[in-house]
Amino acid sequence: MTSSPSLASRPAAEDSADADLHHVRWVVGIWVVVAAFGVVTALWSQHVGVPMRDPGGSMFRGRLVGAATTLVVLAVVQALWCARGSVPGALRFLRERWRWQRLVLVLTGVLAYYLVYVCYRNLKSWDAFNTIRDDLLLRVDRWIFLGHDPAVLLHDLLGYGVPASVLEVVYRAFSYVVSLALVASLVFVPRIREAYVYVASGMWAWILGVGTYYLIPTLGPFAAEPDVFKGLPDSTITSTQVSYLAERAHMLADPSAPGAFVSISAFASLHVGLTCMIWLMMRYYGLRRSSRVMAVYLALVMVSTVYFGWHFFVDVVAGVLLAVLAVLLGRFTVYPTESPTVVLRPSGGLAPRD
Repeated sequence: MTSSPSLASRPAAEDSADADLHHVRWVVGIWVVVAAFGVVTALWSQHVGVPMRDPGGSMFRGRLVGAATTLVVLAVVQALWCARGSVPGALRFLRERWRWQRLVLVLTGVLAYYLVYVCYRNLKSWDAFNTIRDDLLLRVDRWIFLGHDPAVLLHDLLGYGVPASVLEVVYRAFSYVVSLALVASLVFVPRIREAYVYVASGMWAWILGVGTYYLIPTLGPFAAEPDVFKGLPDSTITSTQVSYLAERAHMLADPSAPGAFVSISAFASLHVGLTCMIWLMMRYYGLRRSSRVMAVYLALVMVSTVYFGWHFFVDVVAGVLLAVLAVLLGRFTVYPTESPTVVLRPSGGLAPRD
């Protein structure tokens, strides 16, 4: 994927939220995807005999609240930045930029994204009923690495000290990075329709991801060959792995239990897929310096996910391919009949108008 021009300029009337709102047919594509995925989820719920769940409200209600809070914080930060710290200037900026048209589209985008996400999480949970095929991916990994296990090679190369602690932070930061990137795109990308390319790409990443879970159901190397990972220091990573296996056993023992919910599937790696998608979107928006930082983070995520045994090496490769396809589908969903035009300011998108 090539970078889109980041310094393009167009008349303010064309780039405004009002103009986008007057041509909202492109929003229909987003909701067609949401509705179709929702129908698939509902039908599969009937098939497995397990209702949709949101344990503790953390996957939908909690994330909506978190997104709304982040939205307010980033909008205020952007206003103060563009007004050079002037409170009256920041208030004027907020009034001009956050007209009701843009606010409606932003909140609609967040809602669509998390509706897809909660469907994804439920479908992922029900993947526990499928026959796992970890042995297949173990054989593929060892064939690629000439009989060696990629996790063992990383353990021998990096050891179990400081690198393990660094990679743990990298891996755990993923959920925060993904949540922040969604809201940041809706706040900082000047034209709301272009921000929706990120929203749609993220939606497709979750949809494609759960599709790969069902294509090759797996738990991951830490479950398939636990002896390889016995040398890892106790951490939130290892404790989470234990709890995930316990959750899966609970679901299989009593699917009707109200708290039965599974959070583990390996192929493909969505840690890699979503991080790679963010990197591709940064390049798409012309954010060169940010994309360099994200490229480093992406490389560390790839290493960490294999190092801790969450994923096979082939999961990493599949995650990258998934990201590319998700971005292509995201662009097509928002721009089905025309070429997208990214409109950013030299400051990297911190502009007072769409």
